[in-house]
Amino acid sequence: MIDRKKLDDNELVQQYLNGDFSSLEFLINRYKDKIFTYILITVKNHHLAEDIFQDTFIKVVRSLNLGKYTDNGKFVSWVMRIAHNLIIDHYRREKNQNTYSNDGSVVDLFNSQRFSEENVEDLMVNEQILNDVRELVEELPDDQKQVVVMRHYLGLSFKDIADQTGVSINTALGRMRYALINLRKIITDKGLVLTKQ
Repeated sequence: MIDRKKLDDNELVQQYLNGDFSSLEFLINRYKDKIFTYILITVKNHHLAEDIFQDTFIKVVRSLNLGKYTDNGKFVSWVMRIAHNLIIDHYRREKNQNTYSNDGSVVDLFNSQRFSEENVEDLMVNEQILNDVRELVEELPDDQKQVVVMRHYLGLSFKDIADQTGVSINTALGRMRYALINLRKIITDKGLVLTKQ
């Protein structure tokens, strides 16, 4: 009988790929609290977090079965990336459907002066600027893009980013620094103006 507690993540993945399905269950249990907590902190909705958590592990199983996991010793980071991408996909879909809920808010969002002060033109300009910035972020190298999204779109601290991506805080800060340098360069090269005229 194999003592799974002594096996590292990649050994458990290998056991699963060799037909030992309970090794994957053991591996999921090893990280389920950390991954669910990350999703819940990000989406701030328990039911949504449960759905994304389930979808994450469905995608993990599919990806493993299709051979899309490479043995790089970072299983938990790989799963976090999958969860992170599913969260982003959820918010993109929600934005495309223009679904805004007033349920979780103490104040009436739809009767707020903050929304009534901007005219349609201002809203369109702001939306265009945000779209331009999102497109620019997509041009960054993956490690830099990940830090920008986690910091500015998900609101995570650099300590949380470091924990979730398995790097030091200095590395996370360095990636953000290089991301900002690269974004400035891309903006200059393309001659973009990302402010209201």
